[in-house]
Amino acid sequence: MAHKKSGGSSRNGRDSESKRLGVKKFGGERVLAGNIIVRQRGTTFHPGENIGMGRDHTLFALTGGAVKFTTKRGGRCYVSILAANEDAQVAMAAE
Repeated sequence: MAHKKSGGSSRNGRDSESKRLGVKKFGGERVLAGNIIVRQRGTTFHPGENIGMGRDHTLFALTGGAVKFTTKRGGRCYVSILAANEDAQVAMAAE
């Protein structure tokens, strides 16, 4: 009877769990105070008006309103929240 000795087990098959980073609320979306806007490692996006930054660089809304992404001199991207009354003024100016 033919026999074959078994091979050793593989030492692969492990990986760390994904961290689900990235932009959670995009430009123009309405948010409530406390909503997470961006989860990131380091400051890819910087906090602008009405935005708070957590210990792990997570950006979150301090007030309700519409999300706005802007790039300023030096290539830095800032995230801001336009409050409801500011949002209405911007919409009126666009018309």
